[in-house]
Amino acid sequence: MNLIFRLIWISLFARFGPKVSALGPCRTTFSCWPTDLDILRHMNNGKYFSLMDLGRVDLMTRSKILSKISGTGWYPVVAAETMIFKQSIKLFDRFDIESSVIGWDQKAFIMRQRFLKKTTVVAEAIVRARFLKKSGGSVRPEEILKLLGISDTSPELEHGIHVWNQNQI
Repeated sequence: MNLIFRLIWISLFARFGPKVSALGPCRTTFSCWPTDLDILRHMNNGKYFSLMDLGRVDLMTRSKILSKISGTGWYPVVAAETMIFKQSIKLFDRFDIESSVIGWDQKAFIMRQRFLKKTTVVAEAIVRARFLKKSGGSVRPEEILKLLGISDTSPELEHGIHVWNQNQI
């Protein structure tokens, strides 16, 4: 609920933004608000993960993933995520979150989400995301890709990301 106004904004206006590929990249712009700060007056580390959710919602809205899975009973969840912080984001700083699918395996999509101030990467996350069925069970990435009209094979993951991903299975 702490991001309700940002979620409403993205939900209402993302569909009018520039269209993006289902695999990204998708850039979502934010500003650091007073409610995002910790006691050291920079963005709280937990807030990064919450804002990444909104970046993924923006990607799924602007690429039409959400409209295409509507009615299927499928929904996305995060299975694992890790982040590296390089520089602080401070009060009223403007930044973008760039969200991209960088690969997939038999169960999940692997995403990279970068926090950028202009062109400088200030934080970077790797996310393992799955789709589940409301009726129970999971949706294989190939089913999602087929629905989206994508027949590509997964790009090879960088070695460190591949090792991280294998440890999540």
